[in-house]
Amino acid sequence: MAAPPLLTLQDIHLTFGGDPVLQGAEMTVLPEETVCLVGRNGSGKSTLLKIAAGLIEHEDGTRFVRPGTTVRYLPQEPDLSGYGNTLSYVQEGLEDGDDPYRAVYLLQQLGLTGEEDPAHLSGGESRRAALARILAPRPDVLLLDEPTNHLELPTIEWLEKELKGLRRALVLISHDRRFLEKLSQATVWLDRGQTRRLSKGFAHFESWRDTIIDQEDRTQHKLDRKIVREEHWLRYGVSGRRKRNVRRLEKLHTLRKDKRDHRKRTGNVNLQAGEGETSSKLVIEAKDISKSFDDFTVIENFSVRIQRGDRIGIVGPNGAGKTTLLNMLTGGLKPDAGRVRMGTFLEIATMDQNRETLDPSWTVGQALTGDSGDNVDVQGEPRHVIGYMKDFLFTPDMVNTPITVLSGGERGRLMLARALAKTSNMLVLDEPTNDLDLETLDLLQEMLSDYAGTVLLVSHDRDFLDRVVTSVIASDKPGHWLDYAGGYTDMIAQRGAGVEDMDSARGQVAGKKQKTRKSSPNKGSPSANVARGKLSFKDKYALENLPNEMDALGVQIAELQSALADPGFYPRDPDGFTKATADLEAAESRLVQAEEEWLALELLREDVEGS
Repeated sequence: MAAPPLLTLQDIHLTFGGDPVLQGAEMTVLPEETVCLVGRNGSGKSTLLKIAAGLIEHEDGTRFVRPGTTVRYLPQEPDLSGYGNTLSYVQEGLEDGDDPYRAVYLLQQLGLTGEEDPAHLSGGESRRAALARILAPRPDVLLLDEPTNHLELPTIEWLEKELKGLRRALVLISHDRRFLEKLSQATVWLDRGQTRRLSKGFAHFESWRDTIIDQEDRTQHKLDRKIVREEHWLRYGVSGRRKRNVRRLEKLHTLRKDKRDHRKRTGNVNLQAGEGETSSKLVIEAKDISKSFDDFTVIENFSVRIQRGDRIGIVGPNGAGKTTLLNMLTGGLKPDAGRVRMGTFLEIATMDQNRETLDPSWTVGQALTGDSGDNVDVQGEPRHVIGYMKDFLFTPDMVNTPITVLSGGERGRLMLARALAKTSNMLVLDEPTNDLDLETLDLLQEMLSDYAGTVLLVSHDRDFLDRVVTSVIASDKPGHWLDYAGGYTDMIAQRGAGVEDMDSARGQVAGKKQKTRKSSPNKGSPSANVARGKLSFKDKYALENLPNEMDALGVQIAELQSALADPGFYPRDPDGFTKATADLEAAESRLVQAEEEWLALELLREDVEGS
């Protein structure tokens, strides 16, 4: 006989501000079962979890916790105020009989000492302290609301192992697909106030959900056709039989009521990046760059070439220097040594990790318009702010909503709206997946896959990295970064370990040079010199002088484009306009040729020096 449930929610109803949030929602949690609770942003997942934790009183329905069962809840935004340090905060959650050493152990595993002042913790540090607090007592049921948000990859992968070994019941809300796939055994889908349960893990959820949606669409189509038939009868087919007519009219009223009462699904975000003019083939070339802060070396002798169309993921533990590396590669921070060469015609759109570009005094409308009227400059064309807001699932009445009251998901969508309004040929995204629901993540992945420009992103979402990036730059040890072809899973296959096992990975990569972007010299390049073990004088001369030629070509192209943009140029001097057009085509063609020659010679030089 199966063990009775530890926690049961039955026919739960709740209304906020006159709008129904939960309408008959249900959830059952069995001993040692891991349930993932999924749904769109704003669907009420966190509210249902708080009702399960006993923190919110529902209006109708039943919450039952089996006697003797302990339940612990991890909020999205833990409150550590009133505690002297993180250790006292974690120990406060222990009960009689709990192991006091476990609080110290968990803090250490989560990268904290216990002496941290709660007033000066980052979001990720607060989340790690809260995780230690709820894991330390080993409760029977753990309710975790976005446990991986703002955590770095090593901590996420440690948390997966810890939760698997607990043998406790779990309810998870998360946007991290890989996390849900590895842990979940059952799935509860909260949609328009009601829940459906799938007795399988998240890996089976999306196909199951799509089948249900298709069935619902067919049902609604049949309902619409019935209404059309009955309305046609009402106009043209009424007979003298009064009772029959009354029944059919009542049926029509019922059909119309069913249609009115049907809650439509939340639409999808309309994600489309405004693509600028094509950048040069070489986008970024970093050569032996290094950066230190005080006595700590963040980046040491790192080199990479990024070409047009590359999608680069940057991964590593907190403090490894992911954002620092991103800023150096994009010209926002100068290296202490080495050099970074940027390509020509770059138009960069950015999305920062902490949403720092959002002024807290703004409303949603002001954040999109720059507080300058009612229009948003979207890819060079004016659009009314209300229409653009709808593309990102903001209702018209939110135009004057202060940013400070937005949820994490709403802030994420607002940052995407601001970044994608700009024309660009390079997107720089620092933790773009934070707080976004799974459907929006799907659309973001599709948009980035179709984007013709270059993408640099920092992310802890392994599934997102696997679906989007063409190569991964990973921290191997303090200051040491390596470049791997493919996504996160490909990186693990190449190094034999994930980010969490960096210490053991060092021995595997020591003494070996990891090559990830394999390029071949163009036909006619002097590759035969590799066999001789040296570069010819001509090769060396070209290698030294091609960068100067490329810079000069970039200046020439910019000047010619500026001249041709003058609307009076052609009427004033048709021959000069024709010559300038021909010169521009020749300069652009020569620039592409010079970049390819230089890249081939650089690869040749590395092969010669490494032989």
